[in-house]
Amino acid sequence: MLNSRIPALRNQAVVGLAMFVITIWLAWQIGNRIAGQDLASLEFIALGFAGCVVAVAILRNWRLGFYFFLVWLLFEDLVRKFLGNNIAIYFAKDVLAGLVYVSLFLDIRRGRAERFRPPFLLPLMIFVWLGVVQVFNSNSPHILYGLMGFKIYFYYIPLMFVGYALIRSDEDLRKFLVVNGVLAGVISVIGIVQAIVGRSFLNPETLAPELTELGNLDKVTPLTQQILNLPSSVFVSSGRFCQYLTLAAILTMGATGYVLLYTKRSRTLMFIVFGIVGVATLFSGSRGAVMFAIMSVLVLSAGFLYGAPWRWRQAHRMVKAIRRSCIVATLGLAAIILVFPEEAGSRIAFYTETLLPNSSAYELGNRSWTYPIYNLELAFTNPNWIMGNGIGTGSLGTQYVAKILGTRPTSLNVEEGFGLLIMEMGILAPFLWIFWSATLLYFSWKVVRGLRETRFFPIGFAIFWYSFVLLYVQTYGSLTAFQNYVCNMYLWILVGVLFKLPRVLANQPLPSTTTSRALHGTRRFSL
Repeated sequence: MLNSRIPALRNQAVVGLAMFVITIWLAWQIGNRIAGQDLASLEFIALGFAGCVVAVAILRNWRLGFYFFLVWLLFEDLVRKFLGNNIAIYFAKDVLAGLVYVSLFLDIRRGRAERFRPPFLLPLMIFVWLGVVQVFNSNSPHILYGLMGFKIYFYYIPLMFVGYALIRSDEDLRKFLVVNGVLAGVISVIGIVQAIVGRSFLNPETLAPELTELGNLDKVTPLTQQILNLPSSVFVSSGRFCQYLTLAAILTMGATGYVLLYTKRSRTLMFIVFGIVGVATLFSGSRGAVMFAIMSVLVLSAGFLYGAPWRWRQAHRMVKAIRRSCIVATLGLAAIILVFPEEAGSRIAFYTETLLPNSSAYELGNRSWTYPIYNLELAFTNPNWIMGNGIGTGSLGTQYVAKILGTRPTSLNVEEGFGLLIMEMGILAPFLWIFWSATLLYFSWKVVRGLRETRFFPIGFAIFWYSFVLLYVQTYGSLTAFQNYVCNMYLWILVGVLFKLPRVLANQPLPSTTTSRALHGTRRFSL
């Protein structure tokens, strides 16, 4: 018995001695960094240690790990800004996502998580296969451009399997929406503060050279010559912040409708967040964000009324949600205008001077038709428009590839989404894009129609609307929204959530929080 324990005791002694040596070495290295006032290295060491802890947590519990990944994804730019735009930080989110994929796959193999079989998978895989071929396009300057482009387009597609497995009940969905609501509120508040006090708030004094132009943008009203700074919030650019606000407005309004039909918990929070997002959209200085917010409120309001449970005398809740959302947003805007009239006034002047048809500086027609069509036509002036120049050659992130290779970034870029697809992957790409995205939207709409007159319709319709906006409306203007890893991640995770809602409804046809008195004496139904 004693002999059998001797090897174990020896192993423990070896492990203990190794840990002691490693600890002494780390203490020595950290001490040298402190003595040399090398704070940047200490920050990287701290991030590396935190990353190892998070990696272990993800492998042990991918559900918790997903929320680690979500928070890091949204705040990664903030870390990059303060640490000199280190490339290693840029890829940290991809490592976390990969760990979530591995952990989920292991749970599926063990029968602990549900499989998802997307009905649109074949058209999507055809487009993915085109992307694989374009990685090796002979017109590409280097294969690294292709690998970067493939990551940007396709790396987050497996998140739809994560979203499907993540939601098992109403409580899972509520927590997911609340977490996203809180994050949206925090990010929006930071953007509002930056618009009022200046970009110095939560921004380093000096940005990395490749981020300086993105993070220090101003606009001037064309008629009254008022200067307004464009806040970037936690992101490296104001454009990424504005794209996030469009997503946040749609998701928050859908979440508000869901919690109003399902439970009294989190209602006040979602209404407040919706108002804050509305104020942040006003202060963003982005005409696109404002137009998408107005359009989304109108479309979602009409959609909510279409899918409201009229037969069960519960439609008044949907009307109440729409009314309260509009009231909260209006009060928030009115309060901020009264408290900060100068900052709000310059932005309102910019919108009215460039968006109203009776203004001499009207630009909506040019930005919504003339300019995109010009850029689409510009794609056909490239000599390689038939076969393309290779995926990733005109995408976001080319500056990082050029930095690694020590060359100048490529100039293959047009500001129109379908034109960029032609530039990168040839004339076949936009048709395959329309094919797979139309298939996704078709099956998504079938799911949404099946959720009519249930508590899930508002959030389901909001997810469908966001998918349509991202894949068609924003892509028509530019492909940067789809290539933006935040928007891309949310697309796939929300698609998985949407397709899981019918199963949750079948397993929980009547939420436990709904009482018979709340049903006004009607027969039992799936609310």
